[in-house]
Amino acid sequence: MNRSNDAYDQYNYKEAIKYASTLIEKGHEYNYDYYEFLGYDILGGIYAETEDTIKGKIYSEKALELARSTQSDSLIAWGALNLGILYSENKQTYVKAIKYLKESIEINEKNQDYDEVYLTYVNLIWTYLENNQIDDAHTFLQKAETLSLQKVDSIDKLYMDLLYGKYYLARKKYDAAAKKLEKIASTADENDNTDLAIEAYEDLSKLYSETDDYRKAFANLDKHNQFKQKAYTLKKLEETEKAMAKFNLEQAHKDLQSALKEQAYSDELISKSKSLTTALVVAIVILVFTLIGIIIFFKTRRRYIQNLRLKNKELSIANEKAEKLSKVKTKFLSTVSHELRTPLYGVIGISTLLKEDKKLKAYADDLNSLKFSADYLLALINDVLLLSKMDAEAITLSKIPYELDTLIQNIVRSFEFTLQKNSNKLHVHIDEKLPNQLIGDPIRLSQILINLMGNAIKFTEKGNIWLKLTLVEATENGTYRTKFSIKDDGPGIPKNMQKEIFNEFTQIENKNHSYTGTGLGLTIVKKILDIYGSEIHLNSSPNKGAEFSYELTIKEHKKNNKTSNTKSIIDALDTSKNSPNKHVLIVDDNKINQKVTQKTLEKHHIHSSLADDGAQAVTLTKTNTYDLILMDINMPNINGMEATKMIRKFNKDIPIIALTAVELDEGRKEILNSGMNDIIHKPYNLPEFLSTIFKHLPKEEMDLSH
Repeated sequence: MNRSNDAYDQYNYKEAIKYASTLIEKGHEYNYDYYEFLGYDILGGIYAETEDTIKGKIYSEKALELARSTQSDSLIAWGALNLGILYSENKQTYVKAIKYLKESIEINEKNQDYDEVYLTYVNLIWTYLENNQIDDAHTFLQKAETLSLQKVDSIDKLYMDLLYGKYYLARKKYDAAAKKLEKIASTADENDNTDLAIEAYEDLSKLYSETDDYRKAFANLDKHNQFKQKAYTLKKLEETEKAMAKFNLEQAHKDLQSALKEQAYSDELISKSKSLTTALVVAIVILVFTLIGIIIFFKTRRRYIQNLRLKNKELSIANEKAEKLSKVKTKFLSTVSHELRTPLYGVIGISTLLKEDKKLKAYADDLNSLKFSADYLLALINDVLLLSKMDAEAITLSKIPYELDTLIQNIVRSFEFTLQKNSNKLHVHIDEKLPNQLIGDPIRLSQILINLMGNAIKFTEKGNIWLKLTLVEATENGTYRTKFSIKDDGPGIPKNMQKEIFNEFTQIENKNHSYTGTGLGLTIVKKILDIYGSEIHLNSSPNKGAEFSYELTIKEHKKNNKTSNTKSIIDALDTSKNSPNKHVLIVDDNKINQKVTQKTLEKHHIHSSLADDGAQAVTLTKTNTYDLILMDINMPNINGMEATKMIRKFNKDIPIIALTAVELDEGRKEILNSGMNDIIHKPYNLPEFLSTIFKHLPKEEMDLSH
């Protein structure tokens, strides 16, 4: 038995097989299962060492079978451990390996053979880690650590630290893993322990690569390769000895099978040995080139990472600058918009009041021109601001109630002067199947129709313009697929321009008119329809007019109580001349705007008082009784929102309406959250202005029964 083990340890497999065969024969002859078990166990180990795993498993399983028949716990544990180690070398059979290793542990724990238990723990943990069973590995790591505290062998403790390092690395606990692995690497380096050093430096290289510390990753990979090269040299000697041993092993096996085939088998093994040597040389060359490739790869990767970090930093700086510029641009446009709309409110308001003054009938054409120019300038400001916000993707669709007929009437009313100037007739048709009470974004819908109708009216003289709304499809949930069509019998659009006209600042030459506009209208239409998920269609030929059409899904707004429309409210107001008890406070820091608003209210028999800023508004509200407050937003001392919050502390019921030129997309939510009931945007549309005021005046003040 001892001779067999000695021959095995010295790779003298021929002698080992000879003695192992003798053990099997004598054990069987004298019915001594222990020796027979040892013989098969040694044969299993020999064939496993020489990479003939099939024969190795056959003999090892035979050994375990004999151990079970003896019912000897120590032999069963021994055989199960060897089979577990053998199966653990293949990921396909690692489940079997776990089963045998656990069986060995269970038996040795029962017999309190803790040295063998610890050895088996190490193999089991390693198997779990190699197969990514992290939780199971941790369970047995804790058990093995308890045993390792009782052991004196420092090498065993190092292997325990190595397993903990691998476990922490798998768990991404990099600090704990680095602490363990650095300690192992240092000790292995000092003691020239090649196996430990290879494992530790390889894991450290992986750890620092995952934590982006490529300098340390490369240094540890270099140390790993140094020890691997050293191990490779030792492995060469060992493999050479194994190759010779394998030759002797096969020779011995043939001797046992048939002495007649000895010479032929010897020649075959010599040929195989030469092939193995050739393969070994090729493998060395491949390994060298692979190592060179890895070094080049890491150097190149490090350079690319440095360049990428530099570019990312530059991109971050550029992004910050772009964001600052965007904020400055938005602030600038908002400020310019407010500053332009404020005087326009005065121009449009005064021109509207003067137009309605019968004493100035002789100047009607001039006043119409003045109001048209102011309206055009306002539309231009709105277009530029809207286009800027679309480019910044800052436009969203609102959902507010509105009336379809009122929206169309207001749009038509805004084109009265242009229609009259160009001697055009406008024909409006709204499908009777379409609901009038809708919920959606009336502002965006108006912008589409105003731009398309404005183009049709501008390029047509003494002709006709048709606005047609047709129901395409109605659904049960209250939505209506509707086709909008704007058609004219003007000069038409040339084929070569029908795509270009949707680009910014593109304008068809218009010889019949004194102005051509900015060329932004169709661009805005296209971008708004993109938000809706729709698209514009054009059908036109020279001298045959043009038709723009698109489809939108509009949603019905169902209300419990029927409300009167804008026209009925205004008509009712005209009959309420004997109601002088309506009192409105106008809060505005601009004297002209104060005058315009006051004159408009007086014309409709509403008494008003004036306040120059928010502070004065708060004081007047405390000492006087008002039915409604019209509150500007941007004012000195105390602005409109701050003043509203102060008023709400002592009066929660009085209606407060924002009358402001600020850009509502940014400020609507903040304005309403301050306690205001509604918003009127300056310059306002008169019917909408009156409708909003009357909606919030106390009901007992309004008599609509006339």
